[in-house]
Amino acid sequence: MPAVTVDNLLALPRLARLPGGGRVRPVAGVVTARVSLEGEGFQVRRPFPGPELAIADPFLLLDHIGAVEYAPGEAKGAPWHPHRGFETVTYMIDGALEHHDSTGGGGYIADGATQWMTAGAGILHDEVPPAWLVQKGGLFHGVQLWVNLPAALKWTPPRYQDIGAKAVTLLAAFDGGALVRLIAGELDGHRGPGVTHTPIAYAHATIYAGSRLELAWPRHFNALVYALAGRGRAGEERRPFGEGQLVAFGNGDGVVIEAEPVQDSRAPALEVLLLGGQPIREPVVFHGPFVMNTRQEIFQAIRDYHAGRMGQIPPTRFDFSRLHGDRGPAIDHETGPDEEKAGGA
Repeated sequence: MPAVTVDNLLALPRLARLPGGGRVRPVAGVVTARVSLEGEGFQVRRPFPGPELAIADPFLLLDHIGAVEYAPGEAKGAPWHPHRGFETVTYMIDGALEHHDSTGGGGYIADGATQWMTAGAGILHDEVPPAWLVQKGGLFHGVQLWVNLPAALKWTPPRYQDIGAKAVTLLAAFDGGALVRLIAGELDGHRGPGVTHTPIAYAHATIYAGSRLELAWPRHFNALVYALAGRGRAGEERRPFGEGQLVAFGNGDGVVIEAEPVQDSRAPALEVLLLGGQPIREPVVFHGPFVMNTRQEIFQAIRDYHAGRMGQIPPTRFDFSRLHGDRGPAIDHETGPDEEKAGGA
């Protein structure tokens, strides 16, 4: 890890330091991810949702899988299931998966690529490991983020974006001590390739041992940092955090993250997700794969799903792995945080 890197970090565009007089956001709290099972039985670490859901708005859920080396026959995915009312963003750090949906979207998402699916008014999809991976086993490390849609956009038509690893915007910290992969949104005037309905910023940063990353951050966005690997400190108070922990920041002009000078041998750098967005501040009602504003809308989603109004499963499936040599199993969510299936209420 990670799959997307560069030979000469100093040749990349630099992110400016937080301007003088800018207020560093204080650390509001550190959340340790809970462990649960998803899909056909693969383990995930989930820092939110939970009692602290409000701090994540407009984000709904973050699942972190791996890094794990699957033995033959162990790789599992999530078979066909519906979604409505939000977007799923699957980022593959190592490995590969196949995605198919009822609109004809999908493909083979491999090392460093991102699959961005807008469920909107409703869609059926699956995410499964390629057949060769199930047979042989292999390395997987990935995350899936759910991004909420405001009430006015929950009925938007479904959309699929395939963001290849080479499309990601690569940036360096002001002193060359960190590599930032910008997937969506804007940082210091640089934009990522992802097209979003809800205003957000989403990036993956590698902060090398002993280095410090300073970032100006939109004042109207919240600010979250999740550790994929390694150990670091957050804010001017230098609050310690590490793999599997989420740092939530308070109000201010920018964030500061440091990597510990001495890292573990299996994680020589601090690897973090940088997340921020404009809070929607609307009621949120979860029911498995549906996220709406009212219970009545959830009941309607269940009726629409069973009536086939969210699309039909295509009659055939193409094995994209025949065209690629990449590796990695699949992730997604058969159910949401309340572990209820689509027809359960």
